[in-house]
Amino acid sequence: MKEKAVVLLSGGLDSATCLAIARSQDFDCYCLSFDYGQRHHAELQAADRVVKALGAVMHRTLNLGLAQFGGSALTDSSIAVPVDGVQAGIPVTYVPARNTIMLSLALAWAEVLGSRDIFVGINAVDYSGYPDCRPEYLAAFEAMANLATRAGVEGQKLSIHAPLIHLSKAEIIRTGTALGVDYGLTVSCYQADELGRACAVCDSCRLRAEGFAAAGVPDPTSYRS
Repeated sequence: MKEKAVVLLSGGLDSATCLAIARSQDFDCYCLSFDYGQRHHAELQAADRVVKALGAVMHRTLNLGLAQFGGSALTDSSIAVPVDGVQAGIPVTYVPARNTIMLSLALAWAEVLGSRDIFVGINAVDYSGYPDCRPEYLAAFEAMANLATRAGVEGQKLSIHAPLIHLSKAEIIRTGTALGVDYGLTVSCYQADELGRACAVCDSCRLRAEGFAAAGVPDPTSYRS
């Protein structure tokens, strides 16, 4: 029997690549997406498309309601999404504690499934401004997971896999392309419309476009006219 892995799947470029990598490593994948009140809600439809294309044993979408707290341009409509280019420092698109919350729920499901592996598509190269995308954060979370769970205490070590963490966007795209990922199914834009069409000017759109150009791969992104 194959080992089971929980894969966090947003519907964006990185998480789709992460799912493809987990499958290539012969895991049975259980995908977990989150409706947390993000303004780019179209990414959830993209997650459904990615699962159908790449395959998974199960796909669940949980409602977190982080928009009740706000504090981010992605969950608070009164905070504008930056469109003037990627700046230094922690951007207003950072969602407070998002990765910690999502990884904790993935950890809970992994315990129920008897899985010792969680895959997450975070990246410290293009999104180094996010404190919860750093290698030291992941190492700390993994240590906590093995202290806080029955599985960990009983000696079944839990591992958090972040195969993209040190890759550039171009390297991620080349990796996914080699694994058969159709990036036309994904949505990365922070303010995509209801059809999933991208704005072309937010940080995520800029990084995505630059990645395709650097990788020498045609950009399949659908943009608003």
